[in-house]
Amino acid sequence: MSGVLALALFAVTCVFIVAGYPVAFTLAGSALLFATVGHVVGVFDFGLLGAFGQQIFGRMTNPVLIAVPLFVFMGVMLERSKVAEELLDAMGQMFGRMRGGLGISVICVGALLAASTGIVGATVVTMGLLALPTMLRRGYDPALAAGSICAAGTLGQIIPPSIILVLLGEVLSSAYQRAQFLKGDFSPETVSVGDLFAGSLGPGLLLVGLYILYQAAVAWLRPDAAPAIPVDGEAGGGVHVRARVLRAMVPPALLIVAVLGSILAGIATPTEAAAVGGVGAVLLAAHKLDPAGRLPVIAAVGAVAGLIALGATFDLRLGREVIPAWDRVGIALAGLLSMVLAAGVFDAFRRAHRGGILRDVMDSTLKITSMVFVILIGAALFSLVFRGFGGDELVHAFLTGIPGGALGAMLFVMVTLFVLGFFLDFIEIVYVVVPIVAPALMTMGLDPVWIGVMIAVNLQTSFLTPPFGFALFYLRGVAPPEVTTFHIYGGVVPFIAIQIAALVILALFPGLVLWLPKLIYG
Repeated sequence: MSGVLALALFAVTCVFIVAGYPVAFTLAGSALLFATVGHVVGVFDFGLLGAFGQQIFGRMTNPVLIAVPLFVFMGVMLERSKVAEELLDAMGQMFGRMRGGLGISVICVGALLAASTGIVGATVVTMGLLALPTMLRRGYDPALAAGSICAAGTLGQIIPPSIILVLLGEVLSSAYQRAQFLKGDFSPETVSVGDLFAGSLGPGLLLVGLYILYQAAVAWLRPDAAPAIPVDGEAGGGVHVRARVLRAMVPPALLIVAVLGSILAGIATPTEAAAVGGVGAVLLAAHKLDPAGRLPVIAAVGAVAGLIALGATFDLRLGREVIPAWDRVGIALAGLLSMVLAAGVFDAFRRAHRGGILRDVMDSTLKITSMVFVILIGAALFSLVFRGFGGDELVHAFLTGIPGGALGAMLFVMVTLFVLGFFLDFIEIVYVVVPIVAPALMTMGLDPVWIGVMIAVNLQTSFLTPPFGFALFYLRGVAPPEVTTFHIYGGVVPFIAIQIAALVILALFPGLVLWLPKLIYG
């Protein structure tokens, strides 16, 4: 009876979500309803719900999840400060005289925005508003243009620092520990968000490379679909154009390197790196909004560089009984540079407020973060009740009984997640489905980092697939009337094939995912 109720709980919850009911309240409401039914028929102990408050407190105080609002703030700030517009315009001129150059520019800018924002909807909408009219005006095939923008927009799923990777890393960490407990290992190893960032970097770059190869092949085989673009009054390789590309690309690229590099190098935790990214995004936005007042921004960036140099040269700890005179000099200089940095950041916030974007950025950050954490609370109650019915044991028994062993179980899970990706957002899948299936896969010997990257690429593919792919709806909402739904659906088909090919490559060669985490973290 308990197994039947566990399956019914999952099925009813999915039906209500697909019907359009609020996800967080559906998860919690369905769980409470089935817990009551189970208690009435004698197969569920209400005492299990006493752990709910402890679970919520543990997740709300999890330092890893603090990175979510910080990364969201960073992405929304860069989106509203017109970084994408300048990047696309500059790179379009750089590749202007090459057939397919604008399509390649869209892929490159999409990859940079993915690493900057990590929000699929924001990237697709931004690229659709900026790039799609230009590509159509320049004679690009509407299907190719629409497919390129959708594919580039979904790169935010897999290229770090991605919101989905932060959430997935937190869930997989708990699942990995649970899997080791089930195997009798009571001193478990851990998997971190940094591991997942390192593992996803190679596959993300692989997808970018495959997208660019496809653009080049289309331009060669069908020149009319991706024509060369004459650059107004400028040679495509002119010094002025190259300088403009550098000015547009270097600041966000440096910010990405600072955030991601500090995580991979072990200098900062994901939360600390996200805070650096948020501050850097504000400084970059202030520089874009008011180029004439760039001195405070430059001073703040210089102060950061100075603080890094001082930290590598001096011992800046204050809680020591004896501080040498030379270290006191370093501490004094660090205090001075900290004040310069604080003044620069304050000025940047003032300019962002005066430019009219700070309020919108804060509103968007609050809404997205609230959505994530409310779903997290509902998912915690859902998982608690599902496990109370023995649903995790039922799933484990089912997966281990699938022909083909671990690979057969993984294939079944991937197909299931692919279908669920048509109807559910990645947050619901990460917090509802992954905690159920991941421990079973890990007890069968599959690597947690490889599982996480495969899930991320798989969800990216489902978000592209007609007729329900979320990226398609995002683009349809901002596309001009001459771009039909048929154009969008037809345009994404080749990119779906590329995604599936990438999944097959990663399945056959898991070392593409695992080599960098092993190199960095051993």
